[in-house]
Amino acid sequence: MTKGKRGFTLIELLVVIAIIGILSSIVLVSMGTAREQARDARRMADMRQIVSAQELFYGDNNRYYMCSTVNPGTGDCAATVTWPRSIGTYMPKVPVDPKSTNSQYYWANNVTDNGYWFCAYATMEGKGSCATVRYYSSSFAGNSELCAQPTSSATCI
Repeated sequence: MTKGKRGFTLIELLVVIAIIGILSSIVLVSMGTAREQARDARRMADMRQIVSAQELFYGDNNRYYMCSTVNPGTGDCAATVTWPRSIGTYMPKVPVDPKSTNSQYYWANNVTDNGYWFCAYATMEGKGSCATVRYYSSSFAGNSELCAQPTSSATCI
């Protein structure tokens, strides 16, 4: 710099811009994981809410709320009614997945058992300790995280 002139050199400006770029990329990567964890936490809370509504329904009807159409192989609600829109007056609007309106929430019940068990579960974004997919299930027996899709009351907890 010449005497009496003030300012930054081009090199100094480039170094500062590079540092800002590196820091912002680190922050953005960290925020992606935080968003994923927040959506998974919401899914867990939704499953627990559904269990509460189911228990209220059971208290009045001596059975759990069931889907009208069930896939015979898995006990899940059929694809056209993947998720009940409501659980009577106990939950007028059943929550949907926070990331997609094409719900990743599933419902299984035992129609041959006349509504004596149910399993609500969600596909989680984070894999946790699972190799490929992690599920969070809630049922009359409690909540659990699973590495395999629940297909019966025994595999739901």
